[in-house]
This record gives sequence, C-alpha cells and structure tokens, in this order.
Amino acid sequence: MSRLVVVRGAGDLASGVLAHLYRCGIAVLALECRQPAAIRRLAAFCEAVYDGSQTVEGITCRRIDTPAQAWEVIARGEIPLLIDEQADCLAELEPAALVDAIIAKRNCGTRADMAPVVVALGPGFTAPDDCHAVIETMRGHNLGRPIYDGQALPNTGVPGLIKGFGAQRVMHSPAAGIMRGVHRIGDEVEQGEVLGYVGETPVYASLTGVLRGILRDGFDVPKGMKLADIDPRGEQKNNCVTISDKARCIAGGVMEALLVLGRQKGVQFF
Repeated sequence: MSRLVVVRGAGDLASGVLAHLYRCGIAVLALECRQPAAIRRLAAFCEAVYDGSQTVEGITCRRIDTPAQAWEVIARGEIPLLIDEQADCLAELEPAALVDAIIAKRNCGTRADMAPVVVALGPGFTAPDDCHAVIETMRGHNLGRPIYDGQALPNTGVPGLIKGFGAQRVMHSPAAGIMRGVHRIGDEVEQGEVLGYVGETPVYASLTGVLRGILRDGFDVPKGMKLADIDPRGEQKNNCVTISDKARCIAGGVMEALLVLGRQKGVQFF
C-alpha cells in the first residue's frame, strides 16, 4: 500500500480538496471522465483533460496517460490527473485512501472496500456502508462536517442563497447544441444580456453580477444542462479564478476525516 490519496473528480469542489491535501504534503492523484463539464473552469483542475495541464492558485495539475506516470508528476511537485471513470487504476496504485468528489448527488460506483480509507462528498452515500465517512456539502452550520454514521443532507436542487438569489444565479441550456460563449469568466454582465449561444439559441443573463463560470466553447450541450453561474456580488470579480470558501471548508472536512480514520485504521499519509 502506498501513501497516495486518489480523488475521483476534479471539478471546482474536488479541486479545493486536491489543493488542500497537496499543500498539506499529501501525494494526490485526480481521476476524471473524458468530457468534464465544469462551470467554474478557471478554478478546476479538470480542464487539464482538454488542455494537458491546468494551474489553480499556483498549483499545476498535469494529465497523464498511465497510472505509472503519476509518481513522475508527483516527484516534480505537480498533481497528476488520469482519465479513469471507473477507478481501474486502484488495483495497480494501491492508494492509502480514496475520496469520491464527483458531486453527482448519487453514488457512481464507490465502495468502502476500494481503499483502506474511503471518504465521499455529499448526498448519495451512507457511512459506513458505502464509505467510511461522508462530508456534508450543503451550505449552513454543518458544511464540511464529517459524518461517520449516516448520510449528508439530501440535494434540494436549489443553489445556496447569495444576496437573496438562489436558483436565479444558475443558467441552464435553453436548447441542445454546441456552446459558444460571448462573455468570459470574470466579466460583469447585466440582466438580459447575451452570455453566449447554444447552437443559434441565445443564453441570457438571469441577473446582474459577475460571470462566475460558463461552459467551455465547443461543448455539446443537451437541453436543460447547467451552463453558467452568476455571482450578484460585484466585488467577487477577482475571486473567479480561486478556490471558493465552500470548497475550502469541504476540503478541511476531508482532511479531518482522513486523519481520524487513518489513526483508527493504522493508515499513514505522510
């Protein structure tokens, strides 16, 4: 068994976990699908799937082709990312822990027997059946709390309120087609302004604020898919490229769970 921690997912919340563990001196590997659909792309390591590498807050994540290459990238002080939706690499790498940070609101195949320590984020998991700890991802008093017996709060389908705005902060595709953005992440936009197009159908800003995230150009979007996120707080413009407060809080909960479970199970990460 190695001291590696494998993280399933590299979206913006998973990237917060990856960055936190990396900064704490833990060797990490990210696993992703072939077409990740992150909205907050500039704060998500999953963009390395498309571009070969992605740097967030000074930390570089680099795509690799085989599990064996992970150690070369780690030795260079970077985070390796492998396209491996089923986590087939676990048999070869024998990690100390697995963190499911896909945030699919359901279990996409993670089991408690996949690593000595298994931690999962958000609804869809029950500890200790599916994993050894679940991390609460719902904003509120318990955000980031490790749960060792039970489940996280169920998904409401409504984003957390910011300045009184919830569901209105998120835009979904009005049609199926290829995404083409007009505005860039970090732009200040006005309600009703065109953010981009899906095929020939315009996507309008649902409120005035800062464009916090938008799907990358060329993505084949089904109707109804989440494709953009606006923050009504204009002062958040400079934070569009950094890890969010929510991601940092969740990452702290993951770190706590790893250390607690590691001590209980005799698993070392350093």
